[in-house]
Amino acid sequence: MKIIDFKKYTSIHIGGKHDVAVINGIGNYPNLQIIGAGNNLLLSNNPPKMAILGDEFDYIIQKGDKLIVGGATSSGKMLTYCRKNDIGNFEFLGKLPGLIGGLVKMNAGLKEWEMMNYLHSIKTGDGEILKEDINFTYRHTEIKGIVFEATFNITKGFSKEKMEIFIKMRDNQPNLPSAGSCFKNPKEHSAGYLIEKVGLKGYNIGGMAFSSMHANFLVNMGNGTYDEAVKLINLAKEKVLKEFNIKLETEIVIL
Repeated sequence: MKIIDFKKYTSIHIGGKHDVAVINGIGNYPNLQIIGAGNNLLLSNNPPKMAILGDEFDYIIQKGDKLIVGGATSSGKMLTYCRKNDIGNFEFLGKLPGLIGGLVKMNAGLKEWEMMNYLHSIKTGDGEILKEDINFTYRHTEIKGIVFEATFNITKGFSKEKMEIFIKMRDNQPNLPSAGSCFKNPKEHSAGYLIEKVGLKGYNIGGMAFSSMHANFLVNMGNGTYDEAVKLINLAKEKVLKEFNIKLETEIVIL
């Protein structure tokens, strides 16, 4: 067990201090919620039992045209490895904070570049699962349980130009504490466009606001709370549904 101060740990800077289990062995842990690096997490005042993967799952092994990555490995560490070893297609990790297990499980990405594109297989408490046996869509997979390890197909050719494009794509994002994109983009329009059109861009409740820089970013302006964040999320859902008949789905994980 370790005590984590979630106000410091999460990127949105909300939450109290809680005991968190540390998992160092592969298995099924149905009663524990894995929290990863806390980059897309909004923690309530009464969260479920939580856990993180221990250092046992922080590794990168290259075998031929495969890259085997532990679930607790950071996206930054994997990007550095790819750059040093001239491996292409993972340049988008430069602006995608998090741990590989969580990024795979939510099929994280930037626009059409996403984790599932180059995945070969994963290892969970139920053993190895091949990509073709995983149902996934945009920013979503039906992976059950914890991703302890992910194996990717790799090709040569790291592209500095691609990396610069991804960095520019992310440069229009606010610097205030946030949990990344608040809502998934619906098919019809981007979530940011919809939030702006219903008049919520820059709108705040207490210390929380939809950023005036990018409407789909829920930002903490100082001492924002969980309750204020949830009120804003629900307000956006209601207004977008009423005006556009589109149901917004949260991309951030609410515990």
